[in-house]
Amino acid sequence: MCTCTLYSLPYQADPGDFFERIRKADGAILLDSGRPVATRGRYDLLSAWPLENLVPAPQESGNAFFDRLRRALATLGKAQLPAGVDLPFAGGIMGYLNYDFGRRLERLPTQAQDDLMLPDARLGLYGWALITDHELQTSQLVFHPTLSKAECSRLTDLFTQPITSSQSVPFRLEGPFQANLTKEHYRKQIERTQAYITAGDCYQINFTQRFQAPCSGSDWHAYRALRAACPTPFSGYLPIEGGAILSHSPERFIQVRNGHVETRPIKGTRPRSLNPAEDAALADALLASPKDRAENVMIVDLLRNDLGRSCRVGSVKVPELFTLESYPNVHHLVSSVTGELAANCDVFDLLAGSFPGGSITGAPKIRAMEIIDELEPTRRSIYCGSLLYIDVRGEMDSSIAIRSVLIKDGMASCWGGGAIVRDSEWQDEYDESVAKVRVLLSTLEAQVLTNGATPCSPDGALLPCSP
Repeated sequence: MCTCTLYSLPYQADPGDFFERIRKADGAILLDSGRPVATRGRYDLLSAWPLENLVPAPQESGNAFFDRLRRALATLGKAQLPAGVDLPFAGGIMGYLNYDFGRRLERLPTQAQDDLMLPDARLGLYGWALITDHELQTSQLVFHPTLSKAECSRLTDLFTQPITSSQSVPFRLEGPFQANLTKEHYRKQIERTQAYITAGDCYQINFTQRFQAPCSGSDWHAYRALRAACPTPFSGYLPIEGGAILSHSPERFIQVRNGHVETRPIKGTRPRSLNPAEDAALADALLASPKDRAENVMIVDLLRNDLGRSCRVGSVKVPELFTLESYPNVHHLVSSVTGELAANCDVFDLLAGSFPGGSITGAPKIRAMEIIDELEPTRRSIYCGSLLYIDVRGEMDSSIAIRSVLIKDGMASCWGGGAIVRDSEWQDEYDESVAKVRVLLSTLEAQVLTNGATPCSPDGALLPCSP
């Protein structure tokens, strides 16, 4: 097997300077661990100029598209890293699957309006990446063996020469965020959700509302502002036609390393407080909450089943249950489900059996997705989809694209939601859906607004920045 070539660069905890050099290039992508403030992620990956762009055809099934991705990886060819080097990517695929890619894997209704028209997936086949390992404090260019010497030399020069400053129009909102549901409509939809649960259709349904505001200027500027306000370990920036995906997710979907599989569902949330004693009390209340623990267990059981489709029999375990993870705006209750990939399965089998993530659908998954399509007026687009990489060795990591902003065609869209169970209180669920994205909305609303518009929440109350 051929070996990748490495070129060492000065270590940088923040990938912004590296990415600034390529952010306007074709197929530019940044998968960002949020360092140095966020501490749970280890690697940043960035690349551009893919060898091939891969987008699903109009009637192509999810499994057929995954077969195309397999073939693309095969054309690039297997490769290994030099002995003693532990990096997650040796060339391969990077990009996104949006939530509605799930329609290509399961037969679902089509009631919700697809007004944002984001392609269900866009992935590139990349022969190189710049990878920063924050544990070892290294930044290295990784070149797949098939990449030409001329291209390796061009990229080495690009990242070693002084950066040329690029001018861009600062990001700005042209008005405050508005929700697609009034509070009264939200309440009625929660009641309808609970009616389905009472009737036995589901145990839990994730319900979401969308916030939108007109905007202009640099979406990279917006990403940098959000990164500073809310650094998270599964962030990412992907330019798209007419805008960009700005994701600041705290949640891993699925990781595969050396055949070991892990998913880390988030289920259970409390807001943070500036008062240390009150903040600790909120965290303790989350850890002790029977409702949140029950929601978490439901999703853990669902994911054990999803992973079991592609993992070796008897290998699926739950090594963590009800772990507290705290972020600038919220506390989360997180669990871990692990397994070993079966000998006759690969990462695409794993994705086909697990996408979209159960933590953002409900249980049972397919019925929950049918109800979501009925009750949410618009499709989720990138929200609850996934940013991911898959390399030529079969390594993979992926996020659940929550805490994300889609900037497209002069409009910024952001989603907040939560799990609804039989004993949910609609006002509490409404408040949680806003608390989860308050730091994103407030940060962007702090950018200059025209006509003296006041930053506000959907019901007219101010949305203060969370800690």
